[in-house]
Amino acid sequence: MMAESAIPPAAAAAPATDTTSALASRLGAEMLGTFWLVLGGVGTVVFAGGLSDGGDRVAVALAFGLTVLTGAYALGHVSGAHFNPAVTVGLAAAKRFDWKDVPAYIVVQVVGGTVAGFVIYVIAQGRAGFTASGHMGTNGWGGAGGYSLAAVALAEIVMTAMFLYVIIGATGRRATPAAAGLTIGLCLTLIHLIMIPVDGTSVNPARSLGAAWFGGGHALGQVWLFIVAPIVGALIAGATHAAITGERD
Repeated sequence: MMAESAIPPAAAAAPATDTTSALASRLGAEMLGTFWLVLGGVGTVVFAGGLSDGGDRVAVALAFGLTVLTGAYALGHVSGAHFNPAVTVGLAAAKRFDWKDVPAYIVVQVVGGTVAGFVIYVIAQGRAGFTASGHMGTNGWGGAGGYSLAAVALAEIVMTAMFLYVIIGATGRRATPAAAGLTIGLCLTLIHLIMIPVDGTSVNPARSLGAAWFGGGHALGQVWLFIVAPIVGALIAGATHAAITGERD
């Protein structure tokens, strides 16, 4: 039987509920969780002054990790706490999630990220002198001292694959369910510590789109890479995890 979630019900701090939650409830949880991830992570970048303005990289990394950690324990028992189209695709490739539900999950994740981006944008407009272009926590490559497209693409593929390897391993049958949310949240924190200097860190198309819609034409012109590369990395991890680790649950 194909698994329905990234975070198994036993990993959630909330009381156990029916693991076959109605699709509408699961989609609502995914939208809320992705909204929280983008609001917390991108919001920290924007409201703390932006990384290009000397914002604290550790604080940003922790913000992304903490939103996933808290969201996983709050919503994992409902939807699996993917909050990321790449995670959904990777879990489907690993036979942990039903492909027929992938499109619906991706749609609500993008909607949740977009609503969060809008909320961040509206709040940021209340700061005197704020301009969205270059200050919305978007991802990109090139520019003065920036990394090349090829370097960023490779980094996003590798880091997303590692994220999925950790997720699949931490939620396996032989793993410790209660620790899954903590493990995944810390993994995302580490990925941000590594990747923020490279491209601001995506590994999540919904996160990148949520910021890019409001970050100007340059951000939208480059966002395609942060859709494609994470999906490629997730597919690689999903397709190879069992062969590498011997775990086939």
